[in-house]
Amino acid sequence: MVKQINRKAARAKRQLRVRAKISGTAECPRLNVFRSSKHIYAQLIDDVAGVTLCAASSMDKGFDANGGNKEGAFKVGEMIAKKAAEKGIKDVVFDRAGYLYHGRVAQLAEGARNGGLNF
Repeated sequence: MVKQINRKAARAKRQLRVRAKISGTAECPRLNVFRSSKHIYAQLIDDVAGVTLCAASSMDKGFDANGGNKEGAFKVGEMIAKKAAEKGIKDVVFDRAGYLYHGRVAQLAEGARNGGLNF
């Protein structure tokens, strides 16, 4: 009998493995990504203080694209970069949260780079 893979548990395991190596500070926060089937979310997190510095998502007011596709993810990346620039943040550490660096996650990263974030 073929054993079925638990995708949620596998992602959680990858997420913990990456988080053991990555940590955000006030000067260089962690850019965390979460994607669902319909929306995508990004946060800048200071792990030392345990606070979210700023956040952007496809559910924000004024967001006019679809968060479930690559164009929407690119716009969310640009939004998080704009909010970070307002707070004086230029350098971040990218945390893909166990997702493959492909599709919407990669487009969010490209949008953030296009908006002025360095990682």
